[in-house]
Amino acid sequence: MKTEFVDVNETRKTVRVEIPSDVVTVKIDRIAADYSRKARVPGFRPGKAPARVIKQRFKEQILHDVVQDLIPRAVDDALRERGLEAVDTPDVRDVTIEEGQPLTFSASFDTVPPFDPGDLSTIAFTRASSAINDEAVELALQRLRDRGARHEPVEGRGVDHGDTVTLDLERRDGAGGRESFSTDNQQEKDSRPPDVHNDVNIELGAKANPPGFDEQLLGLDVGATKEFTLHYPADYPIGELANTDVSYTVTVKGLKRRVLPELDDEFAKDLGEFDTLDALKTRVREDLEHEAKHAAEREDRSALMKQLAARVPFDVPTSMVDREIDRRLEDFARRLIDQKVDPRQAGIDWTAFRESQREVSREAVAAALVLDEITRRETLDVSEGEVEAEVVKYAERTGRTPAAVRAALEKEGGLSRIYGGLRREKSIDFVMARATITGDS
Repeated sequence: MKTEFVDVNETRKTVRVEIPSDVVTVKIDRIAADYSRKARVPGFRPGKAPARVIKQRFKEQILHDVVQDLIPRAVDDALRERGLEAVDTPDVRDVTIEEGQPLTFSASFDTVPPFDPGDLSTIAFTRASSAINDEAVELALQRLRDRGARHEPVEGRGVDHGDTVTLDLERRDGAGGRESFSTDNQQEKDSRPPDVHNDVNIELGAKANPPGFDEQLLGLDVGATKEFTLHYPADYPIGELANTDVSYTVTVKGLKRRVLPELDDEFAKDLGEFDTLDALKTRVREDLEHEAKHAAEREDRSALMKQLAARVPFDVPTSMVDREIDRRLEDFARRLIDQKVDPRQAGIDWTAFRESQREVSREAVAAALVLDEITRRETLDVSEGEVEAEVVKYAERTGRTPAAVRAALEKEGGLSRIYGGLRREKSIDFVMARATITGDS
């Protein structure tokens, strides 16, 4: 077999391959013999059709099968002879095949050359703080109060700031109650039905309320009806309403006031597992510290990975970046589905979103390449016991037995991902131990 390699760049290679005609002929004869045993050819008993008839009748299929059999093996042999490893399936082109002639083709592929990750002690960053102050605890307690708020009826006064008002509402605007109705013809405007909503709950002060709407309700008593017109400014974010006038008729049907619970021992007890407010505060602080610790670890890891990515001395292969982008998009779509959102109906410009992930994906791939190179140089490996411990952890999280989890991983090829992930974590620990990290530990 003849091979000719061309370096497109540091990571992209092309190999031109010629497989000798005698190898091609032998493979054609073997596949044709297999067709002869299985194929039914008019005028011949099964398995008795001459080879020349079979080759003529099934020429395209036979040559296709020859290509599918010989090319992958030839590419693997060519890469192995050069000590190269493709990071993705090679792109095969310019295939020529004919009986009695050599099979020729070209294959382009990306590879990652060995490189020096550099002196790891020169990696330096300040550890992210995980400290929690009293203000953060108080804010968390206030959020708990907000979730525990109740709405109580209001009597004996009119609408005030912060009230939740129950209204019957009619809206008539430039679309006969639907956003774009022309006001040039008043008779046409008046003849169109208004947009009617009954028992609408509106909280005064809410950001979604139309500009000036709250002020029109202030002071109204239950049972009162009022008509008014609002002008939406030219820069209003909903384009079809911008610079339009909308007429409203509202009837107040009820008032409620949002009441926050007192922050005391009773409030703590109402949450179900605390006897005192101090016990609740302790738990809140512990939860915040736990979250802050993990957030700080993620920030430290991000700082490390950014510096590692800068140590790759060549352009990261595009195929690897594209694969990382695909993984991120699939993960994002899966999270949408978990939230009962159809990714196809989410109104997302997926092309733009994909491009927005390119640089962060390139950085992630570059950092991973450095970690893999460190793993190779330092011969960091993972024991079967470490893999088994990871399987047990996953089994505990999913409520399955370790044996069931392992069987599923073996079936799906997932054990190799666990090995790879654990090796990479060992490489991160190796780098962290040698980096210069300042700040609280």
